[in-house]
Amino acid sequence: MAARAKDSVAARQARYGATASLYTIVILAILVAVNWLGNRYNKSWDTTSNKQFTLSQETKKVIQGLKQDATISYIDRPSGFQQAKATLDRYANLSPKVHVQYVDLIRNPTVASAFGVRFPGTAFVTIGQRREEAKAVTEEGITGAFVKDLKGVKKICFVSGSGEHQLDNSQGAGLSQFKTLLERDNYQAQSVTLLDKTAVPGDCNVLVVAGPKYDYTPNEVTAIKTYIENGGRLLIALDPPLDFARERIAPNAGLTDLLSTWGVTLNKDLVLEQNPVGQLVGVGPEVPLISNYESQPIVNDLKGHITGFPVTRSMEVKNGDKTTGEKLLSTTDSAIATYKLNSPEVNPSDPANKKGPFALASAGTYNTGKPNDPGRFVVFGTSSVLDNSMLHFQANPDLVLNSVNWLASDEDLISIRPKTPEDRRLSATQRQMNIFAYTDLIAIPLLIIVGGVSIFLKRR
Repeated sequence: MAARAKDSVAARQARYGATASLYTIVILAILVAVNWLGNRYNKSWDTTSNKQFTLSQETKKVIQGLKQDATISYIDRPSGFQQAKATLDRYANLSPKVHVQYVDLIRNPTVASAFGVRFPGTAFVTIGQRREEAKAVTEEGITGAFVKDLKGVKKICFVSGSGEHQLDNSQGAGLSQFKTLLERDNYQAQSVTLLDKTAVPGDCNVLVVAGPKYDYTPNEVTAIKTYIENGGRLLIALDPPLDFARERIAPNAGLTDLLSTWGVTLNKDLVLEQNPVGQLVGVGPEVPLISNYESQPIVNDLKGHITGFPVTRSMEVKNGDKTTGEKLLSTTDSAIATYKLNSPEVNPSDPANKKGPFALASAGTYNTGKPNDPGRFVVFGTSSVLDNSMLHFQANPDLVLNSVNWLASDEDLISIRPKTPEDRRLSATQRQMNIFAYTDLIAIPLLIIVGGVSIFLKRR
């Protein structure tokens, strides 16, 4: 009887041992499989509110459009490799054509010298025979180096001499922040004057006319006309011809007449938005908020976003003899347009007011006779959308940069740009900090101890 019981216990122990061994083998197999899949298919999830750790559409377009292999070389001391790895791995995960190498600055000083490293923590992007240094080990810096390798640097020329917004002015009416954004997209921005020239400089890839206060001379208008007819690219922003006591903007008939021959008629009016939504973001009726976009490449990615057009005029868009035009965006039905431009006081109930919606921006092409070299132009009814005071309002920077990308035939760069990190710090008073401290350091541990002691006593 004792022997039979002993055999039964041994059999049960054998079964338990076999089951435990089987479970152990299965768990080990699962862990091996998970590790193998994790190494082969690198996948991460970004749970931040603005997807701060997810590469932007712009970067994805550039990387996934690579035709040949690219190498990102990060040169630093070994202690700095891990900090850069999170950013660089996102690029390698986008395309098998992207390779990342880490160069030890201490062990390989000759390699670092060959790259021309000036300080530790520098990244270089090499594509074919071209190599560019990233301005920073960030998405903007790395993607910018890719763009330089692929496209080189294009020149954006800003016309000056007739009261336009100044490129190097850092005040609200200046364009210094626009210049910074252009340089981030690897464009070179510079001022030019057409007063003493018979033609637009030949090295200008895109010409910008940003809100002149005075009339252009016939010489300047002819130079711009010839520029577009020969395949040039133009971004022109003309403000309403206001005639206030301290603010007067010339009608600029030469430029508006030229645009009308291209199918864009700029109205002599001022558009006001009566939709109360503007009050929620701190703007008045003179800043129409736009959420209605067409399907043109410049604005196609902006659907679901808001742009603001301060102190703007409306426009009519149609095809010309040699041009094809289309509106980019328009106001809501609640907008009105007043033709009284000599007084800041506007009567919304004035029967002379025109009711919306209104087109505030347009884009068009000019048939030069060369299918691969058309002229292109983008027209804004306000220049304030370009200046420092409004450039970073909502999706305005994307609209402006997308316009330049399209004009420069860099359509693959048109997108929503990298996100700016949000400041999400918790603000608390000293009393609240004391409550947090007492709760975390005293109350919660004490509850755990009391619960543990009560369970121990209950079991005894």
